[in-house]
Amino acid sequence: MLKKNRILDYDAVLQKALRQVVRDILMDVVHQDLPEPHHFYITFVTDHPWVKMPEYLLKEYPTEMTIVLQYDFWDLEVEHDRFSVTLLFDDISERITVPFIALINFVDPSVKFGLQFEPIYETSEEARTPNETESGDGPKKKDTARTNVVSLDDFRKK
Repeated sequence: MLKKNRILDYDAVLQKALRQVVRDILMDVVHQDLPEPHHFYITFVTDHPWVKMPEYLLKEYPTEMTIVLQYDFWDLEVEHDRFSVTLLFDDISERITVPFIALINFVDPSVKFGLQFEPIYETSEEARTPNETESGDGPKKKDTARTNVVSLDDFRKK
């Protein structure tokens, strides 16, 4: 039976669609390389329970981190719900895995394109990773309030 008093969550649908845009762009890079002059600034929350990164980087960036995909990145892999990439940190190669639900910003300054997101911490059927669906354990819900919101108007051509 359908609930007549329910309200459609347009924001959640839009956020999901915009995360799919990022996934599609990264998949294009996997299959066809990154064409010049494109490069990406990707900001994500590091305290999200599904982010995988070395402990020393987590200590240096306890809440959020911005990575740049331009020249020195390798082995970009894109899955349905996350991407992984190898980057250099002080001349040390490190692998980072970022779930799309941990994204804050995705920017390609070469074409003045940017997207902003609100990270998702709660467990839902769409947000679960395959391992969580099997185990039933979900990430802890955290406060998602952010004060560093970037306006998309900053990236639009005038």
